[in-house]
Amino acid sequence: MMDKRKRLWMRVAILGVLLGALVFAVYSSFAKDNKEIKIGMQAPNFSLEQLNANGKELKLSDLKGKGVVLNFWGSWCEPCKAEFPELEKQYQRYKADGIVIVGVNISETPLAIQQFVDQYRVSFPILMDRQSEITRIYQIGPIPTTFFINKDGIVQDQFIGQMSESTIIQKINKIKP
Repeated sequence: MMDKRKRLWMRVAILGVLLGALVFAVYSSFAKDNKEIKIGMQAPNFSLEQLNANGKELKLSDLKGKGVVLNFWGSWCEPCKAEFPELEKQYQRYKADGIVIVGVNISETPLAIQQFVDQYRVSFPILMDRQSEITRIYQIGPIPTTFFINKDGIVQDQFIGQMSESTIIQKINKIKP
């Protein structure tokens, strides 16, 4: 008789622990702070070290008043390689109109980044997200991923994947100051 009671209490205890874990999991999924970056939202501000700037950092908020093309990339990414010459071309075309293209490199060394920048003759600002902190904040999955931010810091559009010349031009026209 005593063994049956012990087993019953043991089963109740195990079920209680499982039920508690289930309740915690359901609560956590609903209470999760989901800060997905959506069109119409204020772009999260950040500060990252610039390549070739002697440790100087660039804050997104420093670019307020300009249209910002925020491009997340890596030198290992084939679509990024194909897209970069077009980004540089549009940077040269639109920088006098208040458009800034900013490349955010994900987790690479300054040497690897510099080799890529030299190879593609990039003149727009390149930021180094060495710990992928900003990559996580912006919830970047596949790269390239590009955000188009207006002069007030509001996300106007997002594009995942390699952009064509016409796509870049169309989206830049949405954010011209």
